[in-house]
Amino acid sequence: MRDIKRYGLVAAVLAMLVAGACDAQTPQAIRNGDVLTGQLNALRTRAKGKRVNTFQLVSEPRRLPSPNGLCGLETGPETFQIVTNSVAQAAQLKGFVGKDVSLKVDEVACAQEAGQMSEAVVTKWSMVARH
Repeated sequence: MRDIKRYGLVAAVLAMLVAGACDAQTPQAIRNGDVLTGQLNALRTRAKGKRVNTFQLVSEPRRLPSPNGLCGLETGPETFQIVTNSVAQAAQLKGFVGKDVSLKVDEVACAQEAGQMSEAVVTKWSMVARH
């Protein structure tokens, strides 16, 4: 009888561990207006012979809303290319390279072009916090 209780306890603990592991593997979905936090990196790229400021945010895996789904990845993208639409936006990000930042995401999609260095591309954003 004592062995049955011990095995029952072991089985219950294993069931809780497996359930917790499954929950931890499911990435949270990102929607327009959500905040994306992570380390900001600068990448050296060239487009049409000119050097282009390209920034990348490395964050926790996030699922993208349909129709983008998971970008063909099991866990969702972890690297997000941050597209700058003006010189002012590039200058704003340049001072935070190598640091943690939080960006409010207004538009995000899966990377589809060969020149994109990240798994997902954020085309519209605003700075929320600098850490």
